[in-house]
Order: sequence, then C-alpha cells, then structure tokens
Amino acid sequence: MDRERRGKLYVVLIILVLFIAAGAIVFTIFSIMNTNPPATPESTVSTTDTQNQDLKLDGYKDSKAKNPINFKSLHKRNDEIVAWISVPGTKIDYPVVQSLVADDFYLHRDINKNSSYAGSIYMEYCNSSDFTDRVTVLYGHNMINGSMFANLHKFEDAGFFNKHKLFYVYLPDSKLTYKIVSAYVYDDRHIMNSFNFAEDEVFADYLKDIQNPRSLNCNYRKLNRKLTLDDKVLTLSTCLNSGDGRYLLQGVLVKNELTR
Repeated sequence: MDRERRGKLYVVLIILVLFIAAGAIVFTIFSIMNTNPPATPESTVSTTDTQNQDLKLDGYKDSKAKNPINFKSLHKRNDEIVAWISVPGTKIDYPVVQSLVADDFYLHRDINKNSSYAGSIYMEYCNSSDFTDRVTVLYGHNMINGSMFANLHKFEDAGFFNKHKLFYVYLPDSKLTYKIVSAYVYDDRHIMNSFNFAEDEVFADYLKDIQNPRSLNCNYRKLNRKLTLDDKVLTLSTCLNSGDGRYLLQGVLVKNELTR
C-alpha cells in the first residue's frame, strides 16, 4: 500500500509541475504579446500613407525653383508688367511691359508710365504675354550709357558670344531658359508684321535663317539638335550703333520650369 500511495503521489506531483510550467509558458506568451503588439493592417496603411505624403510634399517643393522677382510688388506699380528678363554678363536685368493702349507706348516711358527717353523693355500687343508664341520680340533702346538693350552689342564679340550661352525670362509662376542661337545685324523690317509665323513653312524658314544668319556681322552656334515647328524663339531687338537696321539676339526656349 505504501508503494501504491507513493506512486500516486508522484503522479500528482508530476501533473502539478506540468500544470505550473504550462501556466508559466502561457503567461510569458501573453506578456510578450501585450508588450510588443503586432501592427494591424490599419496602422500599417496609416504609416505608409504618411510617409508617401511627406515624399510628395518634399518632391513638390523641390520641383519648383524660387522666383527671385516680386511680381506682386511690381504689379502694384504697374499691372502691365508681364515678365522680367535677365541676360548674364550684361546689364540687361529689367521688367518687361506690354501696353494695351499702343505698341509704342513704352518707347519713351518708364515702367511707371512716366516720360523717359530711355523707355522700357517692351513687347507688342500682337505677342502673347506668356511667351507661348512661335516668335516673340522684345524691344529696348541702345542707350549710350549702356542701359536698356545697349549691352546686346557685347555679343558682337565672338569670345563673349561663345562664353555666354543662356538668358532667362521670369513670369509670375515660371522661369524660362533660352539658349542663344545667334546674334547679328539685321535690316529695319518689323519682324512681327513681316512674317506670318502661323504658317509652318514661314516659321521653318525663319528657324533656318536664325541658325545661319545672312549677315556680315554675326555670331552663331551649332545646336546639338534640329529646331522644329514646336520650338519657341525669343528675339531681343535694339538699334545699331550707327546707320539703319537692327541688332538681334535670337534664343530658343530650352527649359520651362514652374516657380514658387
């Protein structure tokens, strides 16, 4: 009987030990699960969406260059200021105006519409103020003191022409980069009145001419691509230092980036 009782006691003890061990294991697992709960599908989606939003915001900011021109301030002075032009290596760094009254309104008026012999840099009413026409022409006086468009004549020097390849136009919401194609002496024809650029053949011929000007006084560069009917040309025009005719700087749009 003693052996039988001891055997039963051993069995009870073993069962008790196993029960305690099982309880300890269950408690440990429960503790771990409560300390580090697995992410639910909802929390995973929430975290991912937040990261994507951050990336999108950062990308959006980075994709826009800062606009150095305070157009709000300029428009308080004159709501006919449509752009700003800057030509590196020269003094050309001016607002561009477009009159809705008369094409030559700013010929001898400053950007405040006050009388000024030097006038302003201006475009005619026939051109779109957003520079989306096939050909846009800007005019400026050839002033003795080097102001307005007088410094266009710097491009008569081959060394200067070769060194300076780009110029820029700022709009209220964008920056336009133009690659300089050529600079040369031209006759006194009114470009916008003399050519119908809506006709593909006329524009195609004009593109050929600006890439290889028929002028004794000219500089031009070979481009790494062929100009097409989709290109946009900006012509800067001023008087010659002597005699009749015009001096032109021709640029083709190579970059259009949004600004903030």
